[in-house]
Amino acid sequence: MSIDGFTTCLWFDGQAEEAAHHYLSIFKNSQLGKVGRYTEAGPGTPGDVMVVEFVLNGQKFVGLNGGPQFKFSEAVSFQIRCEDQEEVDYYWDRLTDGGEEGPCGWLKDKYGVSWQVFPAELLDMVGDADPQAAKRTTEAMLRMKKMDLAALRKAHAGE
Repeated sequence: MSIDGFTTCLWFDGQAEEAAHHYLSIFKNSQLGKVGRYTEAGPGTPGDVMVVEFVLNGQKFVGLNGGPQFKFSEAVSFQIRCEDQEEVDYYWDRLTDGGEEGPCGWLKDKYGVSWQVFPAELLDMVGDADPQAAKRTTEAMLRMKKMDLAALRKAHAGE
């Protein structure tokens, strides 16, 4: 049995501490944990950050400065279910700063980490028992980058 549940490890090429502080500035319910440094045993430069622990909205992460061998991809992303358009805008604007927008609420931040930012209400709309309402909502979503809740609601209602 796990002692403390799951922790997501993110592999960086020297930016783990910088990324942790960046995310801490975005997510309000967050905290920085332990910072471990390389020693003479290597493989990094003694004194440089090897790992940094941080918590974002209750989710535990470790940033590892592992080197250039691995890159992030859309195969793994973090979902941010937002309460309203204001929250969608908040996360979208901050996470795309220096990053890039993708389709359907997906984005890559400036470190290459993939995120999905969407209104929680979207799940009910695309899963509606009325297949036409679900279809209209899905079609509207597929034309968007950042989710527009008002436009999704209109599509769902058939307006």
